[in-house]
Formats: sequence, structure tokens, C-alpha cells
Amino acid sequence: MGHLRPPFIMLNPDQLADYRDNGYLVLPDFKTLAAVQDLRQWATGFVDRFDASQVKSIFTTREQSRQVDEYFLGSADKMRCFFEEEAFDAAGQLRQPKALSINKIGHALHDLDPLVSQFSGGPALAELGRDLGLKRPQIWQSMVIFKQPHIGGEVRWHQDASFFDSAPVTVTTFWFALEDATLENGCLWVQPGGHLGPLRERFVKSADHGAAMEVLDRTPWPTLDQAKPVEAPARTLVILHGLLPHYSAANRSSRSRMAFTLHVTDASSVYSPTNWLQRGTALPVRGFEQSLQTPLQIRRLK
Repeated sequence: MGHLRPPFIMLNPDQLADYRDNGYLVLPDFKTLAAVQDLRQWATGFVDRFDASQVKSIFTTREQSRQVDEYFLGSADKMRCFFEEEAFDAAGQLRQPKALSINKIGHALHDLDPLVSQFSGGPALAELGRDLGLKRPQIWQSMVIFKQPHIGGEVRWHQDASFFDSAPVTVTTFWFALEDATLENGCLWVQPGGHLGPLRERFVKSADHGAAMEVLDRTPWPTLDQAKPVEAPARTLVILHGLLPHYSAANRSSRSRMAFTLHVTDASSVYSPTNWLQRGTALPVRGFEQSLQTPLQIRRLK
């Protein structure tokens, strides 16, 4: 399908210096138009087949201190839909069609579907990961994020290392724009250089309390005048350091802002056993160049 545009990406010294100093990097045209169209079509079809009447678990992006239910915590090795916070009315009925109500699909898409697996790996991403210091990458999570028109939820300031803590911190976010991300429809905002500060919170799983946010450091989150918007045309790859504070506003526009994300650590770091997302032996963590699980394994995990 020609999903990776040659030549393979190799970061130059200026790009590496920018990433080291600012904590993020923007790579336009990283994916082909065919690749993003195929992934958008896949996501649309997945939502179309999803039975919304069976699940009403809402991914509350604004309230990260929430107690998370079993549906969320049990999604590490599955492909599940999560609703926008404002999708339902007071009576528990959808305010708009199902296709315009889903916040995201997560969290093992890259392991359980061949098309998503192809998008999530290959030599170009492997080489890029090595340039960023990920010698033995481990892809822990994949998501399609819809940022729906009019009701797309705000994602408050956070650091991805809060959810993928390791010693040392190695989590790196690969954020692919599947549609144009603009100020109007809720593009990312980042704090340049903010990755040089402390880890403020950890999202900790426990046997007794599900999962909740644990405060580590009271350093204030940045204000918008300390931040920079990252408007990204479709096909763009945005790389985020795990300690970089970032945010996106609610989408009140008439246009969605679909994106695809991968959260990757290096196997040389120690992944925290209290992170919310854990993998068992049935679906081990893999890297950019490892093949998809066999169809038999996929059937057993569904």
C-alpha cells in the first residue's frame, strides 16, 4: 500500500538539538495520504460495528483523578471504544449519532489489527526511534483519537510519563495527524523546554482502588502564554518527550481532529509495575520491526 514514504526518515543534528532543547519535534509528511486515509476508514468501520448500547464507559479527559472502571483498565490487550464525556444527555441517551460520539479507540490496536500494525511499525519508525535513543522500543499503547465536532473533550495539561512511568523515564509519544489539527478544532499545545522539569503526577493502579492520580511535585502547569500551539496538517508526525507538558482544548468547531498515537518506552528502562497498563504473556510488548501476532492469538484475545 506504500504507507511509508521513502526515503526513510533520519534526523539531522539540528532536529536532534531541537528535540533535546524543546522536548518535541514536528515532522511534516511523515505518512502518505493513502496511509492516513486507510487508517481513518478503518476507524470509521470499527465504530460502525461497535454496539454502543452495550457499553457506556466515558473517558473523562478533564478529570484525570477519576476512579477508572474495569472497562478501561481491562483494555490493555483489546480494541475498545470510549465515549466523549458530553456524548450523553441527562437520561443517558446519545445526543448525536454514534459515529459522532466516540472519543477514542484503544489500546492494543497495533497488535490486533493488520492495517494498524502496518501503520505502527516498519524500518522508518525503527530508524527514527533509534535516532531518539530508543534502542529497544516497546509499544505499550495505540489509540485513534477522534476529537469530535462540537463535543470533543479538553485534555488538560499532563505528561505522558505519568501514565507510562519507567526508571529512567524513556516514554516517547508518536502523535500522527490523521486530519488537519488547527487552533479551531483543538490542536496540541506544548510547553517548549518543559520536559526539563519534574514529573508532576503518576497514574497508579492498585488492587483496592482501581487507578488514581498520585501527586509527586507541585510545580504549576504552564499557562497558555508560556505554551505554543502545534498546528499539524494531516500526515504530520509530532514526537513528544515523556516529560513534556502538553494540552489540547475542547473542540467546539464543526470539524473533527482525528489523530493516532503510540506510546513507546525503551526496554533498557524498568517499566513500573504500578502503571495502569500492563501486558501479560499472551500479548507481549513488541517493537517497530516485530510482526503482528498470529490470527489464532488475535482470536483468543478478543
